[in-house]
Amino acid sequence: MNLKNKTVFISGASRGIGLAIAERFAADGANIVIAAKSDTAHTFLPGTIYETAEAVEKAGGNALPIKLDVRSEEGIRAAIEQAVQHFGAIDIIVHNAGAYWLKPTADFSAKRHDLVFDINERAYFLLAKAAYPHLVNSDNPHILGLAPPLDLNPVWFMNSSAYTVSKFAISLYTLGWAAEWKDEGIAVNTLWPRCGIYSPSAVIHGGEDLVKEFRKPEILADAAHGIVTKPSREFSGNFCIDDTFLYENGVTDLNQYAMQPGHPLVPDYMVPQDSAPPPGVELTKNRLYDFTTGELLPGAQVGMAGKS
Repeated sequence: MNLKNKTVFISGASRGIGLAIAERFAADGANIVIAAKSDTAHTFLPGTIYETAEAVEKAGGNALPIKLDVRSEEGIRAAIEQAVQHFGAIDIIVHNAGAYWLKPTADFSAKRHDLVFDINERAYFLLAKAAYPHLVNSDNPHILGLAPPLDLNPVWFMNSSAYTVSKFAISLYTLGWAAEWKDEGIAVNTLWPRCGIYSPSAVIHGGEDLVKEFRKPEILADAAHGIVTKPSREFSGNFCIDDTFLYENGVTDLNQYAMQPGHPLVPDYMVPQDSAPPPGVELTKNRLYDFTTGELLPGAQVGMAGKS
């Protein structure tokens, strides 16, 4: 199955992972709705909705760039309706937009709390709610959220609890909607990277030295494509880790996604400890938490912030 003539609405698609997903889906001949705030170049980060639109059309897809602040309920409803009017349908929702702010609870302002919940949790809810009447008319409808597997290890909730809860909320919605919309055949799944993913924002916050430990965003794009091309009535309610999903679906050369092939990879946040990487994948030593005590390790960078 491919995505030719399917309409895909992607939030946060102006750069990084969202751009990579848009290009991969466009290669099938899909209609891509590029919904993001960046209609002009950011001071430090490259990429706009119009540049992604050009990349989509170059890859073989059809593009509709829409300037959208996902914190706006009215804006989301209007963007969904604009997409339907332009392409005639919506078959897939990918909620890639995200905000992160890693700080201990005592240092986490109400303003930052509201930001991560508005962009992570609330936008996922609003996008699904607005798209639902159109998804039920699709022959293979999918909702995909960029969120981790549910894992109640307290270490993920220490020192960054508000951010963690905002991302796990996406996973909880996914669990519920997969059951709630089973009869309609709407598949709802999540996708999360095992390792750090290269993006302009990741370089700003992690530094150039960490790039050799990253993977390319194409690993998430290929995994996302694999998920949303599965029969929606057969694959729903899953919390997918990118490399495990690809390996289980026949992709054995995972080294192709490394920024520096052969180099060990930095593990991402919120990957369950019992989730073993596929054969041949080597990870660097965790440099964030002591998984026995939950305490931050010396030099751990908690307090970074950003939006994607």
